[in-house]
Amino acid sequence: MTPINPINWLKLVVLGAIWGASFMFVTVALTGVGPLTLVALRLTLGAVLLVVLCGVRGIGLPSLRQENGGRIWVFAIIMGLFSNVIPFSLLSWAQLSVASGFAGVCMAVVPLLVLPLAHVFVPGERMVLRRLIGFLIGSAGVIVLIGKSAFVSTGNDLESLARIACVAAAGCYSIGAIATRLCPKVNMLSLSAAALSVASVVSIPLALAYEGVPSDVNTKALLALLYLGLLPTGVAQLLLTQVIRDAGPVFMSLVNYQVPLWSVFLGALVLAEPLPPSLLVGMAMILSGVALSQLGALRRLFGRG
Repeated sequence: MTPINPINWLKLVVLGAIWGASFMFVTVALTGVGPLTLVALRLTLGAVLLVVLCGVRGIGLPSLRQENGGRIWVFAIIMGLFSNVIPFSLLSWAQLSVASGFAGVCMAVVPLLVLPLAHVFVPGERMVLRRLIGFLIGSAGVIVLIGKSAFVSTGNDLESLARIACVAAAGCYSIGAIATRLCPKVNMLSLSAAALSVASVVSIPLALAYEGVPSDVNTKALLALLYLGLLPTGVAQLLLTQVIRDAGPVFMSLVNYQVPLWSVFLGALVLAEPLPPSLLVGMAMILSGVALSQLGALRRLFGRG
């Protein structure tokens, strides 16, 4: 694994901002399409973007004839399912029945799930006490930031199942991150395009079977879908793959602490939503947890270790 350099940190921040903004666009997109259709369209748009980029660069998708070609496609399938289709679908369905903040709290659990999995499956990713404490502080910071409203019951009949779906989505992201790191050596753009292509092929029939062809997609919903497909799906899949392959799944999981912060800030900036009174405390806890869990990397970054 290469050292965690400033480029890795920059990519992590960019990913946090892209995904933080996606909550607003999902809300807009759902005014024109159903949740499964939203997932299928954003995955298809993301796949088309990356496949076109592969073609422009003369790379193409991984070949079964190349070294470890079969294993690469197995991992691409796992990535497509566990980093995209399953969690996207679970969250889209669950957010119809749970408080919006509950999904954010569940995503904050992803680093805590990645840590033991990486300890077992990824060489060099040890679950040391300092990291565990840092992740616990960061997760607690997200809960403080979102507040008790995340746990308020909506009264929906399917709420209990929806909450389980949110937790399951967090588990899926953890599995997808480990699979991305363990995949044999391959061009990262090609691997990202393969994963999204698999996700697109799986999601389209599901959307058509359960929701049919969308008949009336308004302009705002269409623009929101374009954003979701190109940035939080296409570009983000490539950045995610690069960060996990370069810096490891544990480092990448820190993005889950950033997303709620960006969501709150962008909501205030774009939608004039009030900033929560717990913002400063939650932000301080999140940043402290990140700093503690990545103390060695930060020391190297600033030249003191």
